[in-house]
Amino acid sequence: MTDTYNYGISNADASIFGAAMLGYLVVLLVIYILVVIAMWKVFTKAGKPGWSSLIPVYNMVVMYQIVGLNPWLLLLYLIPIVNWIAIFVLSIMQNVKLAKVFGKSTGFAIGLIFLNPIFLLILGFGDAKYVACE
Repeated sequence: MTDTYNYGISNADASIFGAAMLGYLVVLLVIYILVVIAMWKVFTKAGKPGWSSLIPVYNMVVMYQIVGLNPWLLLLYLIPIVNWIAIFVLSIMQNVKLAKVFGKSTGFAIGLIFLNPIFLLILGFGDAKYVACE
């Protein structure tokens, strides 16, 4: 007598997985929309066009201009191996400088680093004023 095993995925398992993935994508879409809205408000507070938050690479260029970083640093993202370090270092620098140009503390900068969407919303819809970079 031989034992046979069915390693396939049942229809119920596939539908549960599909529903979970759909829920995950909906949550990601909502977070993305909130970040775009928050960036729009931050950009307009800094005197930049709000629509630039909608264009994926251009919004980074505008953000670097707002915080006083050279936008040419974004080219580091195109170099293999270096891009992992650049993403880590430049994102921290960007968030620290973003808090600084809006007159916020180091604690707020840490919040921007770890809970970026929430703190961008606070920055965009709060009473923070943009102070030009030195």
